[in-house]
Amino acid sequence: MELPPSLPLFRKTRFYPYLFLLLSLVVFLISYSAYLLPSSPSVTSLANLIWPTPKPTKKNKDKLAFAIGESEKGCDLFSGKWVWDESSGALYEESECPYLLPQQTCQEHGRPDKDYLYWRWQPHNCLIPRFNASLMLETIRGKRMMFVGDSLNRGQFTSLVCLIHKVIPDNAKSLHKVDSFTIFTAKDYNATIEFYWAPFLLESNADSPGKHRVPDRIVRKDSIDTHGQHWKGVDIMVFNTYIWWMTGRTFKILNGTFDDNIKYIADVPTEDAYRMAMQNLLRWIKGNMDPKRNRVFFTSMSPSHAWSKEWGGDPNGNCYNETKMIDDPNYWGSDSRKSIMQVISEEFGKSKVPITFLNITQLSMPRKDAHTSIYKERWGPLSPEERANPVSYADCIHWCVPGIQDVWNELLFAKLFYP
Repeated sequence: MELPPSLPLFRKTRFYPYLFLLLSLVVFLISYSAYLLPSSPSVTSLANLIWPTPKPTKKNKDKLAFAIGESEKGCDLFSGKWVWDESSGALYEESECPYLLPQQTCQEHGRPDKDYLYWRWQPHNCLIPRFNASLMLETIRGKRMMFVGDSLNRGQFTSLVCLIHKVIPDNAKSLHKVDSFTIFTAKDYNATIEFYWAPFLLESNADSPGKHRVPDRIVRKDSIDTHGQHWKGVDIMVFNTYIWWMTGRTFKILNGTFDDNIKYIADVPTEDAYRMAMQNLLRWIKGNMDPKRNRVFFTSMSPSHAWSKEWGGDPNGNCYNETKMIDDPNYWGSDSRKSIMQVISEEFGKSKVPITFLNITQLSMPRKDAHTSIYKERWGPLSPEERANPVSYADCIHWCVPGIQDVWNELLFAKLFYP
């Protein structure tokens, strides 16, 4: 067989000049490396010269939508302590807000103390920007802001409405409900602040806003668009989902639809089910939110205080009759699964769209004093056994409003305008 002719690259007459030039370059680099490289150069520093760390693009340098300033350098708003501040108290009176639900109005339902209103959150290394209702309204002029999730997110929505409504004339604001929506409208600003009921974010058998107390919770796999179609066009999104997933170590996931005659339901580890929900959420955010004009927030798990033995209290007690905070700064209740926080961290770290994480879990952890407990409207009449034992029906999940959820909104305000 006849071999092909030699490639020009290997012809001696043309190869040696290139080889000589290459060797000269190597000698030059070795001789002058002390000037070209940092002192005590490492493999990493040399690699960075060859493959430098990508510089922020102009797109990344642009400030986030709605930002009017920046937070102080080294400021972690979620790391701090509660400071007693009797001079300030709540940002509004319970009686001043007509939009509160009867499940939130602790004073109206007989709570005898008000100490829970006089604790102010103080970050360790900075100050929280003062909440400014006029600035909030002016900035969302012509826009939609929406809270999506469960009743805890509805509580934060209601708190925000209470924080801003006083600067709006009575004839220029309204609140109405349509199916899963609760919509507050600031007419002169052509702006809305909305709440959308979707306790799992995905489609579930608990999606009815009025009849969702189901004993056996089921979520349909990869069904974010069922609710997500109603979120399109929103400028500021605030998501949450956690407490409804906490039914045990496993969770039921439906493959198919709820209309199927034969339903295929799998019991999967709760962390895997939750991860699937977060992946769905990130997919929706990527396809529908523009970082140049939208903002996305996610509120972390809200702690409950159902077992006072966990903070050294009555072995049979809970948040009922608790009027003081937990003293231990490292307290972490068993109801707040760190494994779920880990799932959020891992999945959100993959997002190309900026998501602001409102980490309210640790700062809310000591506030066993701030729950609605027995001071709220009940779903139904109390039994004689319940009347004899208030601990049995105390609500240790939801919060009195005004109260701690106003602080969550102060942090939301700070992250929205001073990221």
